[in-house]
Amino acid sequence: MAMNFGHRLYCNSNYWARTVKRELLPWALDDIELGDKVLEIGPGYGANLRVLVDKTPSLTSVEIDGPMAARLQNRYGDRARVINGDGTATGLPEAGFSSVVCFTMLHHVPTPPLQDQLFAEAFRVLAPGGVFAGSDGLHSVPFRIVHLGDTYNPISPDTLPDRLRQAGFSDIQVDTKGRDQRWRALKSG
Repeated sequence: MAMNFGHRLYCNSNYWARTVKRELLPWALDDIELGDKVLEIGPGYGANLRVLVDKTPSLTSVEIDGPMAARLQNRYGDRARVINGDGTATGLPEAGFSSVVCFTMLHHVPTPPLQDQLFAEAFRVLAPGGVFAGSDGLHSVPFRIVHLGDTYNPISPDTLPDRLRQAGFSDIQVDTKGRDQRWRALKSG
């Protein structure tokens, strides 16, 4: 899940952190109750985590990059639990979370089968009645250019509902706005 130098700078910038706080998360999480035990898959540099720690009493994040996971754990200490692990196989307990979220990271999962494994893992760790929600970019030439030298595997909003349904989710909603998409899906209980 490689990121080029420019992409790393952007994702670690104050500009991106402000954009996440003011625009991305309010839109992606509009009318969603996260509950009291949230799992974030793929926090990256932590722009989303920074906002999420104030939205739930218990936040766990799974980050595949070891040094990044350690940096986030050091920064957030007892406010969040950051685990170095793979979002496709977290090793976390079954049905242990009220919600699972991931933002602007699915396009970095290298293959559709691995993306589908991530969806299945989100379903597995969700408690019945829990919501899986998030956002990601849509394929475009500018989005591709930003990802030159990166892993780039965007998901089409046309196929996402069926892929989430195959993982076991119901009540699936996918919306687009500009160059972004958001989804929410329930684990029936």
